Amino acid sequence: MKEFDDIIGYDSIKLELKRVCDMVRNPEKYEKLGVKMPKGIMLYGPPGVGKSLFAKAFIDACGTQYFICRKNQPNGDFVKLIKEIFEEARNNTPSIVFLDDMDKFANQDDKHKNAEEFITIQSCIDENRDKAILVFATANDLSLVPESLMRTGRFDISINVKKPKGTDAVKIVKHYLSQKKYVANIDAEEIAKILNGMSCAELESIINQAGIYAGYANKEQIEFYDIIKACKRAVYDAPETIKSQDKETSEYTFYHEAGHALISEILEPGSVTLISAENYDGSVGGFTSYYRLDNYWDSYELMENRVCVLLGGKAATEIVFGEVDVGCFTDLQRAFGVVNRFVAEYGSTGFINCSQRPNYDLSDQIKFQQDSVVALEMARYYKKTKEILIKHRKLLEAIVKEIKDKKTLLGSDIQRIKKKIKEEV
Repeated sequence: MKEFDDIIGYDSIKLELKRVCDMVRNPEKYEKLGVKMPKGIMLYGPPGVGKSLFAKAFIDACGTQYFICRKNQPNGDFVKLIKEIFEEARNNTPSIVFLDDMDKFANQDDKHKNAEEFITIQSCIDENRDKAILVFATANDLSLVPESLMRTGRFDISINVKKPKGTDAVKIVKHYLSQKKYVANIDAEEIAKILNGMSCAELESIINQAGIYAGYANKEQIEFYDIIKACKRAVYDAPETIKSQDKETSEYTFYHEAGHALISEILEPGSVTLISAENYDGSVGGFTSYYRLDNYWDSYELMENRVCVLLGGKAATEIVFGEVDVGCFTDLQRAFGVVNRFVAEYGSTGFINCSQRPNYDLSDQIKFQQDSVVALEMARYYKKTKEILIKHRKLLEAIVKEIKDKKTLLGSDIQRIKKKIKEEV
């Protein structure tokens, strides 16, 4: 079905939708098997991942009458519109009713889902159960849609459209690059790793922003570092500034970011995608970016690594300068959050420290005990982090040296530095 060719990646989702399209186009084949057409398909996921593009491809591939319903009227009028659309669909079967952004149909939170709009949709689906009407819906936040509406028999197929990662992300980056004039040596895989977890729309916007940088610089082609500059601006909120940065602050930033990167690379080789310690406008002094697997938070070992990586910036600056790092507040907050989960939820230090009451309704004594254990665990992870940095001090200094020279390093730069250090030993 060529209608799906414009969608890059997402092969498993396209295959699932193509099967239903085949049922719409060739109903006799399935009727002989005693198979019934699904009543509804729901595509849900964050904005910008192409849900509406999937819907358009699906509708075009089916080749039937279709009726689109979007929230563009006041509540009372909109309820009337929903009924009218289903009425038209019933009079023009086989047909498709497309409910675009269905979670926005009612101004309700997840505790008040009995909105008239949802009840109307539910009734319309039930009333037309025996009609050849297929309902196709999209939603950003499925928690805002009542479970009764989402049950089997109303929406038989629910598909989670996630932000592209891995091979899909690489394909999408290559696709958007193909629409621009760019130099031949741009590494789409490295860009995709840096932009891991970005939506399709965000990927498109970042590559377009790179073109703006290239055009303003009067370049004839987009270069790799135009894209890196766009990544830093859009993903890490790190716009350029013409302000100068004092030497002492720069030195702290170099070692802080190098500390994060070194710990990540030692514990998880190949995980660092970008380090930057340029002078940025706003609150960002520097940042280190990492590539995380989908199952990252399902592994206790990987979460422990995360704690050490977060402590790496503080540890590096304090080892080198012998002073307290005053720029590590956010890192510490995140590290404490993970370790608190270990102690209070996972029982990592024994069940006596684990939360046994719902909603953490704990006595002050138990909370104090938990906090004390978390602090001791943090001290243990901090000691481990310092030991790694001291053992690999030569690598730390080599990373800092290159950050001073280039201000921004890629994952490939870190691999090159590691290889050089290893060869010198």
